[in-house]
Amino acid sequence: MIKITLRAARVNAGLKLTEAAKLFGINKDTLSKYEKDSSNVPRSFFINIEKFYKIPVENIFFGPQSEFFRKSKSA
Repeated sequence: MIKITLRAARVNAGLKLTEAAKLFGINKDTLSKYEKDSSNVPRSFFINIEKFYKIPVENIFFGPQSEFFRKSKSA
């Protein structure tokens, strides 16, 4: 299964950082932090991902973005 980062999911949904943050009811800086490291996103955020980004959460990589890119280079 192909996984993408949280940032890629937002971009694919056609949303700017500020637009997505407003949907989730969080500050854009908080969303930016989640995109850099999605290891500990709160459940309230997690359950809305599929609704706002229209992608199954199973297809999203959760963890540090740097780890995602490190793993994808070695694959």
